[in-house]
Amino acid sequence: MNRRATMPTVTGRVAAALIALTMAWAAAPAAAGQEEISRTAGGRPDLSGTYDTATLTPLERPEQFGDKLRLTEEEAAAIARQELERNISRNAASDPNREAPPAGGDGSPGAAGNVGGYNTFWIDRGAAAFRIDGEWRTSIITDPPNGRRPALTAAARARAAARRARFRENTGTAWWLIEGGLDAPGPYDDPEIRPLAERCLLGFGSVGGPPMLPVLYNNLKRIVQTDEHVMILAEMVHDARIVRMNQEHAPPAIRSWLGDSVGHWEGDTLVVDTTNFNDTPALRLATRDLHVVERFTRIDADTLRYEFTVEDPNVWTAPWSGEYVWPASDTRVYEYACHEANYSFQGILGGARILEQDVRDGKVPEVQ
Repeated sequence: MNRRATMPTVTGRVAAALIALTMAWAAAPAAAGQEEISRTAGGRPDLSGTYDTATLTPLERPEQFGDKLRLTEEEAAAIARQELERNISRNAASDPNREAPPAGGDGSPGAAGNVGGYNTFWIDRGAAAFRIDGEWRTSIITDPPNGRRPALTAAARARAAARRARFRENTGTAWWLIEGGLDAPGPYDDPEIRPLAERCLLGFGSVGGPPMLPVLYNNLKRIVQTDEHVMILAEMVHDARIVRMNQEHAPPAIRSWLGDSVGHWEGDTLVVDTTNFNDTPALRLATRDLHVVERFTRIDADTLRYEFTVEDPNVWTAPWSGEYVWPASDTRVYEYACHEANYSFQGILGGARILEQDVRDGKVPEVQ
């Protein structure tokens, strides 16, 4: 079958999305309070349902906006149009049928043989930015006023620099042996030293939270609510948070990647307080002393308002806060079978052994 003749191109799909997006920007949402929200038998707002949290609004505000939290209609439409035009441009330069690259190549971007990463066909950041109280936002972060995370502490800067030093350009050589000697440890010695997301243990970008942030794809969330517990399932890596209602936090010795979440109601808002993280929370750079407070409020029958405040004195010089909306979705949350047929470790670890043998056989520059 000639797939090129029968399948629509990515450019055509994105162009269609651009038309739909323009219509979406022009449509005003229903104002909060125009319809009665659903409630549980106990009278609490019913938060249960599936939500698509994808949004084009960035976590941090672009610097050109300064302290400007809100966008005009024209600015918002221009940003959405630019985003989709970038998608069209990227996809127009790629093969819409996703054929494998030819053999060979030096691994550089665009070179023959470079397998590359995801192109925009696989990315689902949403079709529009979000607005709250009828106002388009420049960022998810609302405090500090510049919409950007506070400055890092000196210790956090040092940890971040050490982490960056562990990443090297893939030159096709076992650089760790070339620089450190034949017995030097390397970044591919053991699967347990690979990143948690790569090992399918935790979603990247704090998509499972807390705080629960939008990422490149798989942004569905499902909430199941009872009087004693609230379960929040993240589509990415099937991270499931269990919020225990009206309880004390677990003892400090009990810690986990997602922390210990305890909830209570303040009027019609569910407040979730999370502590007891282990040494590697999902939030980038965060430590075991991370403390997150989240607020979930149903603002109409189809939308939740999600607010959060992050505090970690080991990382940021001040707390920071943000908010965005969770629109309801009728899309099913399917099993995220990340580790089934995950051949990456065989390739990563096995490939590293081949590169190391090349060094020992003298096929690459001499070991220092």
